[in-house]
Amino acid sequence: MSEPDPIPHWPGESISLGAYSVYLRSVPDQGGEPALCVHGLAGSSRNWTDLMDLLRPGLAADALDLPGFGDSPPRPDGRYSIAASAQTVAALIECRYITKGRGPVHLIANSLGGAVAVKVAATRPELVRTLTLISPALPDSRPRLDLIRFPVICLPYVGTRLLRKYEALPPPTRVADVIATCYSDPARFPAARFAAEVAELTRRDTLDYPMAALVGSIRTLTAEFFRARAWRDAARITAPSLVIYGSHDRLVAPRMARRAARAFRDARILVLPRTGHLAHMEHPAQVAAEIRALVGNSRSRPPVDRGAGRASPVR
Repeated sequence: MSEPDPIPHWPGESISLGAYSVYLRSVPDQGGEPALCVHGLAGSSRNWTDLMDLLRPGLAADALDLPGFGDSPPRPDGRYSIAASAQTVAALIECRYITKGRGPVHLIANSLGGAVAVKVAATRPELVRTLTLISPALPDSRPRLDLIRFPVICLPYVGTRLLRKYEALPPPTRVADVIATCYSDPARFPAARFAAEVAELTRRDTLDYPMAALVGSIRTLTAEFFRARAWRDAARITAPSLVIYGSHDRLVAPRMARRAARAFRDARILVLPRTGHLAHMEHPAQVAAEIRALVGNSRSRPPVDRGAGRASPVR
């Protein structure tokens, strides 16, 4: 018996943040408390389609395209740092939810987006109800050998030349490579979604900024991996948290779960078996169940003043 076709990706719209705009996908006719999903490196809002569906009706989930990715143009200042992305996420939460009396949000993020979400939750606690991190890209003192290409890409000329060589590969080859890297079992990736990703990559190949967005993001991640700042931010987070790792993640080592357990003051830490870097795509029903439990537990707790000890705005 063949697998049913996956649901279509949710529609979206451009949201103005003043000097620039970002693209946001939303489930129509939503009800429930707001949730905001933030993708990882080279990802997009399409990564969250199935999870957004499964979180209904308790959560009204939106998914953001970070500047330079998906359907969001770059920021005018061309910044791709963790702080710049956190500034974008904080501005969106204020514009979309806080000013309309809907916030704070349940913040859900993966990989690079996880590092961004940690910065937001630590520096702007009044914006975040709960925090869910899926394979967050936080510093690892023992990075994997298969990540050595990241520092190489940061080298002037060398990195750009390597990326251009990679870009010359056919889009189906590049999409298959990403899936093989990020999924524990690449066969779980739906064929219809594969075709859609190939079409999207073909479209992005016609734009003039995807390489700058990718290189800028890799450089900031590489720089962050040599600092302990992100873990200090994690220790400051007051929101109830859920941190999920994959047992077969090739990008973020599952052993980082032990450090996360020490760093986060109020968190449930999980390592999912037979799971790669994108648990929310590979096992969306299981991730949705864990998020619903986190949200339910947070509702039974007494209110917390998330503005207490608030730091200066993200810079």
